Amino acid sequence: MSWLRALKETARSGMTVERARLEPLVAVRAAAGLALVIGLGLAFLGPGAAASSAFGAFQAAVATFQRSWRPRPVLALASGVTLAVSTFIGYLVGASHTVAFPALLALWTFVSGLMWAAGPTAGIIASGNVTVTLPTSVAQAAGHAGMIALGGVVQALLIVLFPVRRWGAQRDALADALAAEADYARRLREDPRAVFDPAPLMAARDAATVTPCQARRRPAELHGARGLAERIRPVLALLADPSVGAPAEGPARDRVCELLGAAATVLDAAARGIRHGEPVALPGPALAVLKSPDTGELLAGPARRAAARLAALLDDVVETAEPGTGRTARVEEAMLRPTLPRLVPLVARAVRVELRPGSPVLRHATRVAVVASAGYLIGQWLPFGHGYWAPMASVMVMRPDFTQTYSRAVARFGGTLVGVGLATVVVQVAEPGMYVSGVLAVMCAGLMYALMRTGYVVSQACVAGYVVFLLGMGGTRWDQTVPDRVALTLVGGLLAMLGYALYPAWETPRLRTRLADWLVADGRYAAAVLRQYAVPVADAGAVRAALLDARAARVAWQEAVARAAGEPVRHRGLSRTAAEDAAAALAAFARHAMLLEAHRPLHPPRPPAGPDDTGAVRAPVPGPPPAAEPVPVHDAVPGAGPVPDGVRVRGCAPASGVDGGPPAAAAEVAALAAAVEAVTARAGRAVREGRVPEFPEVRTVAVALPEGALRTASVQLADELDAVAEALRP
Repeated sequence: MSWLRALKETARSGMTVERARLEPLVAVRAAAGLALVIGLGLAFLGPGAAASSAFGAFQAAVATFQRSWRPRPVLALASGVTLAVSTFIGYLVGASHTVAFPALLALWTFVSGLMWAAGPTAGIIASGNVTVTLPTSVAQAAGHAGMIALGGVVQALLIVLFPVRRWGAQRDALADALAAEADYARRLREDPRAVFDPAPLMAARDAATVTPCQARRRPAELHGARGLAERIRPVLALLADPSVGAPAEGPARDRVCELLGAAATVLDAAARGIRHGEPVALPGPALAVLKSPDTGELLAGPARRAAARLAALLDDVVETAEPGTGRTARVEEAMLRPTLPRLVPLVARAVRVELRPGSPVLRHATRVAVVASAGYLIGQWLPFGHGYWAPMASVMVMRPDFTQTYSRAVARFGGTLVGVGLATVVVQVAEPGMYVSGVLAVMCAGLMYALMRTGYVVSQACVAGYVVFLLGMGGTRWDQTVPDRVALTLVGGLLAMLGYALYPAWETPRLRTRLADWLVADGRYAAAVLRQYAVPVADAGAVRAALLDARAARVAWQEAVARAAGEPVRHRGLSRTAAEDAAAALAAFARHAMLLEAHRPLHPPRPPAGPDDTGAVRAPVPGPPPAAEPVPVHDAVPGAGPVPDGVRVRGCAPASGVDGGPPAAAAEVAALAAAVEAVTARAGRAVREGRVPEFPEVRTVAVALPEGALRTASVQLADELDAVAEALRP
């Protein structure tokens, strides 16, 4: 993409206004907190203190709108306290050591840029808490900082006292995961090999990771449904795939399509119930299809068992989604998120990882520090009274990627023009006094909170009006504010854009690394699944960990491709077509591995009752319920051939092989698992180095397996790896 086209695209993106689900009650609560601190400040301390407390309350409320699974009061307090500390230090240093303040500004912005290593939420909150300076004494600096912190405390208290849609973010994440699976079921009716995007499931998993306090208070219906959603996905794929489930045509296929449609309807109903905390309303036709007695006659083998399993899982989903009917987990059973004090060493470790040459986070931090320092010096040199607005605009605009930085710069300037223009008209017509200006400032802030998700340009228009009215509350005339705001916003935006152009962190050259990471992660996942066939009692947790790593690598690849699409950089060996073809092959590879995982042959054996190594008596450990009938390998995986001697599956403990050794054919499957892991690791290095990967060993070992579905699935894995190599071939 050329620079001219990239600039046009980013400008169009920045000025776009989107339709989004609004949260008016949350916006009203945030505006009420701002009005409370401004009113108290005006009544008892004067306009200066009111403006300081408004600064803290405003930023604390903004922090609570960020996408985070932590409690909102914690975000408000963290934002208010850090902003108070930065303001106190900035006022103190700026008042006594004018020359030292640019160095402090550079250090503070550098650290705030490094906070992106801890995630977008930490980076956004840190970028909003940049230190500024005004001539003042130590006592006045402490007073300003105290009022800013008070604003954060007020917002946190309002969230606690007047909760709005408690657990709403977690409900939305879980409902989105169920709705994504409903959409997947519908797509499977048209395309039995449709690809599923795991991002909603990953978001639901993040939302299910809670603090100890949250774990004790989490609604019962938010516990358990996510695990069921994880188990439904492979069942849907198995039921729809003609190579494993029902034939591609005929009455059995028609029944499968009906079952998929009914499953989608039930999942959508469960998603609506969880999202709104209401009872699940199930339509009768969908239940009739799922409970139809002739399904067992139309379907046979794996397809019949998949249909029965799907009906049972959907029953569990509906039961869990009913308000108050799920099982509330104990704290030790929940996935726990570290508290803020315990998060500090984790953040420090993440930052240390990014302190290396070529790190995009380090480049972003360096870029922000240099641009903010240059903006401060230029703002001081220009004949304006609010020189700190230039570096503040730069820091608020800059992001680690090109598209967001440039689109936000355009949106901030465009929104500022609109906002100050409207505010100027209001000031000239109404000539508001101190209290009316405070009310108008609160109204602008409330609009910003309500419309924040519709686009950056809209929020900046509201912020510009808020600043004009807030400064007018303190006695500053509009003709002193508007020119400063427009000019310095333009300077800050241009500096941000120039800084990225001169010291970029392009995503396009790193696409090969992202693709290699995904390839290696998928290889480890497939190898972990295959080892379950070689040694059925192997640790199933390894499969789960490998699956999560593969999903994370895939999402990282998708985000990298989206960022690279808007960059004015040549592809450097990985064209868009090659990237799309390789990604499609890797997605199909992961899908075949998922189908294999759904047919894992054995549960781990239960330890016998009796004394353990310490002499204590070990009680029998309850295991999974026995299957209605033993399912041999050739039935669970169609075409897998005769069952080797001593091997039984699903609900039956394995018999020993010769002399107590592993079951027959285990060596061949173990060799295949080792080959997949080793070859994909080697291929990952080749992709990073710009070479074409080769996977001959996988096919060689796969074709040596006994005839059957396991061999067929292994050959399909080899086919998809060859497709990856073909996509990357010049």
